Amino acid sequence: MSHELEMIDGKASMAYAGDVPWHGLGVKVSNDLTPQQMLEAAGLDWTVDPVELFAEVDGRSIPTGRRALIRSTDQKMIDVITDDWNPCQNSEAFEFFNDFVAAGDMEMETAGSLKDGKIVWALAKVKESFELFGGKDQVDAYLHFTNPHSYGQSIDVRFTPIRVVCNNTLTLSLSQKSKNMVKVSHRRQFDGDAVKEALGVAKEKLATYKEMAQYLSQKRYTNEKIEDYFKRIFPVLTQKSEGAKLLSKSADRALEIIKFDEQPGAEFGKGTWWEAFNATTYMVDHEIGRSADTRLQSAWYGANRGLKTKALELAVEMADA
Repeated sequence: MSHELEMIDGKASMAYAGDVPWHGLGVKVSNDLTPQQMLEAAGLDWTVDPVELFAEVDGRSIPTGRRALIRSTDQKMIDVITDDWNPCQNSEAFEFFNDFVAAGDMEMETAGSLKDGKIVWALAKVKESFELFGGKDQVDAYLHFTNPHSYGQSIDVRFTPIRVVCNNTLTLSLSQKSKNMVKVSHRRQFDGDAVKEALGVAKEKLATYKEMAQYLSQKRYTNEKIEDYFKRIFPVLTQKSEGAKLLSKSADRALEIIKFDEQPGAEFGKGTWWEAFNATTYMVDHEIGRSADTRLQSAWYGANRGLKTKALELAVEMADA
C-alpha cells in the first residue's frame, strides 16, 4: 500500500487517541495527553534547521541565496527555502493547543506527518457538539492545525466538524465573514496568540454549521434532483456522440450508496439533503483514492477538500430551490 503518511524506521509517524485509524498505522495513546506528549508519541519531536546552500563553480563555493531545510533527527533535506521564509518548529506549533487543553476545553486526538515531513498536523477535539434526530446523529467539533515544512505553504488552522456515526470530516467556509480558517505566512514569525484571537470561539462556528445541518435534515430531495446533484458534484469527463450526459462512476456510486443505505448513519435523515451531502463526504473520506492515507491527504489538503465544500454549498442551494 502506498503511504502519504510518513514512515520512519518502519513505523508510521502518527499517534492517535480513540479508534484505530488508517489501517492500524501509528501509536495508540490515551486521550489525556498534553500537546507536548502527543508530539513526542507521534515522533514529531524534531526541528528543521536552515542551512546555506552553495554552488560549486571552478572550485569556488558561491552562495545561491537559498537554504536547505534540514531535519535534526536524520539530517534529511525536507525542502529548499529562501532567506525570508521562517520555519515554525513543531514544538512551537503544538504550543498553540496548550491553553485550550490545560483549561479542559480540548483533547488531543491525532497528530502525524505526511509527505516525508513536509506536512505536520494535529487534530484536537473541542468539547462541543450538536445532535440531530433526537440525539441519534452527533457532530463533534475539532481544530485542525497544519504546520507545513514546505516553501510557499502557510500555517493553517481550521474549524473541522466530524460526524461521529460515519467519521466524515469537513473543512468549510461557512460564509465570507466566518473565521473558521486562519492562515499565517511563514514570511513572519508565528504568533499563536494572534491566531487564537483571529480564529475566535469554535462554539460560534459549530452553531452556524448546526443551523445548516438542521436545515438540510428537514429538506427532502426528489429522484430527479438527487441525480442532478451527484451529476454536478461528480461530473462526467466524456459525452455520448448524441451529446447526452452520462453518469460518472462516482455519481453512479453515490446514488448506489443512497439507494442501498450503504453509509453508516443512513437511517438518519433518509431522503433528505443531509443524507445526500453525507453520501459525498463518506465517499471522499472512505472510498475515493488508492489508500486510506492518500484519501486523508486529498480530503484535508488536496482537491477533495474543495469537493466537500462544493457538496455542502450545492446541497443548501438545491434545498432552497
